[in-house]
Amino acid sequence: MYTASRPAKILVVDDHPMMREGLALRISGQADMEVCGEAEDVDEALAEVKAKGPDLVIVDLSLRRGHGIDLIKQIKARDTRVKTLVVSTYEESLYAERCLRAGAMGYINKQQCRENIIGAIRQVLEGKRYVSPEMAERLIGKAVGEIDTSSESPLDVLSDRELEVFHLIGGGLTTGEIAKQLHLSTHTIDSHREKMKAKLNLKKGAELTRLAVQWGLQQG
Repeated sequence: MYTASRPAKILVVDDHPMMREGLALRISGQADMEVCGEAEDVDEALAEVKAKGPDLVIVDLSLRRGHGIDLIKQIKARDTRVKTLVVSTYEESLYAERCLRAGAMGYINKQQCRENIIGAIRQVLEGKRYVSPEMAERLIGKAVGEIDTSSESPLDVLSDRELEVFHLIGGGLTTGEIAKQLHLSTHTIDSHREKMKAKLNLKKGAELTRLAVQWGLQQG
């Protein structure tokens, strides 16, 4: 368990080398933090967690192989002492609550990362959750039944795994490529496609692909 008597060990997991480098540079400039390792996919990250014993893992949702939510769940299952903080380009309103349910202690959009990342890391290391003030208000409103459900994303009906597949479809990956990246069978991916079409009231696979691509472009 982390204590302030030594620098916090932080593992950075992101599939973009420049993003890893930028985060590592900012973290290394803090006297109470040090970067103990880097990884670009789920398997590398789990190996680093085992080898380095970080206090905190910074997780991007989009990884070279696997998905950030899966990584969060696996880290929590293996060692509840290791905290996770998500840093992602994806819209907070759709992903933050999913990440918190998976076991993450916080969520920060990459657009706010430069100004807020160090404060978010310290807050999570202290055992407190971190989300933006807007997301905190949304979660409170949802908890007390005051949220405007008409403003919810239609993608909220998808499960975590379905949303992962939806994202990869939007990235132009084929069923076989998605199956390989998520370590699943093509039959399972086809099943997810059918379930997503039903939940989103779509009749054809082409409609699902078009919607996924449009969403991917909006996410940048």
